[in-house]
Amino acid sequence: MDYAILNLPRDNYLECAMNTSVTLKSRGLRRSIIQGDYATRSEKLRAITIMRHHLTEELINQYLHIENPRDLWTELKSRYTMVLLPKARHGWMSLRYQDFESVDEYHFALSKVVYKLRLCGEVVTEEDLLEKTFLTADPRDLLLQHIYREKGFTTYNDMISCLTVIENNKVLKRSSEMRYPETNKTDMDQDESKGAVSNTTQGVADMFID
Repeated sequence: MDYAILNLPRDNYLECAMNTSVTLKSRGLRRSIIQGDYATRSEKLRAITIMRHHLTEELINQYLHIENPRDLWTELKSRYTMVLLPKARHGWMSLRYQDFESVDEYHFALSKVVYKLRLCGEVVTEEDLLEKTFLTADPRDLLLQHIYREKGFTTYNDMISCLTVIENNKVLKRSSEMRYPETNKTDMDQDESKGAVSNTTQGVADMFID
């Protein structure tokens, strides 16, 4: 047994489905569960054996008549996603960028929800991910608005990478201010006297964005 068996309460279907897919792929059997009749009979037999080996005895008996791994994959997916899909959709609707303290925490939470949705057959595009991040951010986050509107990102990963760089720079800046408070106070006084605080902030942001 390579991983935990699929149980009846439905609470580990996503984990089991992912492990099954990875295991079949690692053994050259991934095409046996892809739509279409691409696998050989030998490949199908090996794949169905692996899949049944990771089911409870009750589930094995229920699907004993199914000999095609693709059909078994489809039956299990239909059975379990009927309950999981509404939960995944609710998770997507309730998730907001502004509710997380760091970019990494938001990215991790969003990735989990997106994985569930896609495993349940839902289509989540790059535009969906970009809009989700922008529309659920704090309306007062002018820097994020600049990043999103001016830079014209086409992929979610590019946008998250940019936000991560900016966040890390803010952490370093705060650390520097704590270590050298007098130096930073002098710099701030000079900026204020020149009346260029807002321009300096924008310049720093553009530097890290570029």
